[in-house]
Amino acid sequence: MAVDAGLDVALSNSREPQTLSDLVTQLGARARATTPPQAAAAGDWVVVTIPVGAIEAVPGDSLVRKTVIGTGNYFAPRDGSIPELETRELTDSELLQRHLPEAHVVKAFNNINYRHLRALPRPVGATDRTTPPIAGNDPDAKKHAAELLSLLGYDSLDMGPLTESWRSQLGTPAFCAPLLGDQGRPVQAPAGRSRLRSRDRRGTGSSAALNRVHLPN
Repeated sequence: MAVDAGLDVALSNSREPQTLSDLVTQLGARARATTPPQAAAAGDWVVVTIPVGAIEAVPGDSLVRKTVIGTGNYFAPRDGSIPELETRELTDSELLQRHLPEAHVVKAFNNINYRHLRALPRPVGATDRTTPPIAGNDPDAKKHAAELLSLLGYDSLDMGPLTESWRSQLGTPAFCAPLLGDQGRPVQAPAGRSRLRSRDRRGTGSSAALNRVHLPN
């Protein structure tokens, strides 16, 4: 998607860069394989798609003042039990932000699977453009993340700060279920907003202030 949008992409994983050579060849000249610190340093946006249990491996020194888009969802059978997440003291996005105190973490693209992610992009202004939720503590970083989403073919719906990022996670009405079918079904802001408000994590009846992020054509 990013390559198709005309962006240069630096890829990394937990192994050596050469293990990504087949993927780089498939993506073409705009893609290259690097180490995690090199990828972090290169990115205008840095997308972290790893198990939540591996957060400590994210190279913080290379991410100072950068917008870091976290796409993960805590899943204890895979990640191991993390007490602060089990007790809901923190969200997994807050855990990533704590590990990266000088970066600006934005939660995005965690409630859509890879098939739908590839199938649902639409041009700016399309009436069936899907609107994924995002959350973050820094307003400018959320605007920056929304710019990337728009380049990739999506609008965005602001859930609020990272404390509210649980609203789109595993087990909530907003997690994947709205995007049924092999090719997915577009979800616009009103339907997404309803699903994000339909459950309260702590039973207090509170809800985030949700606003559509409008991007210029």
